[in-house]
Amino acid sequence: MSSTVLTIYHNPACSTSRKVLGMLRDSGAEVEVVDYLKTGWTRPLLERLLQAMHAAPRDILRAREPLAREMGLAEPGVAGDAILDAMIAHPVLVERPIVVGAKGTVLARPAEAVEALL
Repeated sequence: MSSTVLTIYHNPACSTSRKVLGMLRDSGAEVEVVDYLKTGWTRPLLERLLQAMHAAPRDILRAREPLAREMGLAEPGVAGDAILDAMIAHPVLVERPIVVGAKGTVLARPAEAVEALL
């Protein structure tokens, strides 16, 4: 068994998230699964993940989610802080899966993006 420990912020209803989880388990890595729809997000956690990915809140916004459109979050000019606040209030607005490991942090869309961490 590998000593690699990877954390996946996972939505079990998402086929890409399930595929990535399978890839992680098949790699022999130790996997910590966080069902973020149940646990929710905190601002410090989202900010750490974004910093690690060199990304902005809009980069991990699930813009196709009907709630994002209803809230106007996909519109140009919406501030990152407003997007983060919405993500904390509505965890479904965060694109998935996000995977964290010793080699970095990635939004695994497409699923093959996770290979950089294995």
